[in-house]
Amino acid sequence: MGQWIDLHTAHGDIAAWRAEPAGKPRGAIVVIQEIFGVNPHIRSVAGDFASEGYVALAPAFFDVLEPGVELGYDDEGIARGRDLITRLGLEKTVGIVDDAARSLSGIGPIGTVGYCWGGTVALLAALRLGLPSVSYYGSRDVPFLGEAPKAPLIFHFGERDKSIPPEMVQQHRDALPQMPVYTYPADHGFNCDARASYDPASAKLARQRTLAFFADHLA
Repeated sequence: MGQWIDLHTAHGDIAAWRAEPAGKPRGAIVVIQEIFGVNPHIRSVAGDFASEGYVALAPAFFDVLEPGVELGYDDEGIARGRDLITRLGLEKTVGIVDDAARSLSGIGPIGTVGYCWGGTVALLAALRLGLPSVSYYGSRDVPFLGEAPKAPLIFHFGERDKSIPPEMVQQHRDALPQMPVYTYPADHGFNCDARASYDPASAKLARQRTLAFFADHLA
């Protein structure tokens, strides 16, 4: 249901996984990866949104640094992924999201969804690019919560996520009271069925809320 395409960005051409719906698109969604690259899980996420009627595009951000990075969920993958996102930086990443969204213009309304590191990038897409966004367990959000959002967004967090303790979740509610913050009896990465922390019930409920959000804001 998807294929690799070339995506032109201000930082050079990179690959992106594009999944198309069967019929006329309802809109388009930029899918923002975890620190592990556009691996099979992220490609399956894009395919899932395509099955719901959206064109889904997952840019391979790390191609700016190294082409074809796909990492595992072990300690080595985590360490390498953290190094790559540090080298890439959030400003350049948000610029690539902007380029990806522009490449989808003409399809219909455009939103973003991001996971882990990508959850913080999705927050920034709403704050700075004006794209309706869904943020899953972004652990780097707090420094940006004082910015005024240009588009609606929602947050998903796991209540057992030690990297995002309850007081940090509360900061989202305090800073952005107009934006729904949902919590689940799950750990970090609960949406990813390739991780030990996968929680099917929480992932299902978060997916329902995510699809309802996009139905409302990408109509």
